[in-house]
Amino acid sequence: MKGIAILIYILLLVIFALVGYAVLQIKLFGMNVKDFWSFIGANQMLDKLYAFSKEYEKLSIQEQLIYLKQAEEIFEAFDKVPNALWEDEYEKYNEVLEKYKNIKMLRWANN
Repeated sequence: MKGIAILIYILLLVIFALVGYAVLQIKLFGMNVKDFWSFIGANQMLDKLYAFSKEYEKLSIQEQLIYLKQAEEIFEAFDKVPNALWEDEYEKYNEVLEKYKNIKMLRWANN
């Protein structure tokens, strides 16, 4: 029984040490932890918008507005982290950006 308690204590200590090390690495990279978590969420949304932009050519007005809002959130989150962190996602980012620009131009031309 005492051995199990010691094992659990050691595991918790290792977990806290790993989390602390991760936070330290994020800080040394020049980012806030909050910005890093928003980047992770934005990266997941980037994958969804990328797939969406490939699948649908024509969007309704409401779909355009939703796309624009979500794309702006992604751009904001990606701007807060260094480019080296997301250079693997550049192609998806660029595709979403192109679709964003096209929707903006289309909306501007219609007004």
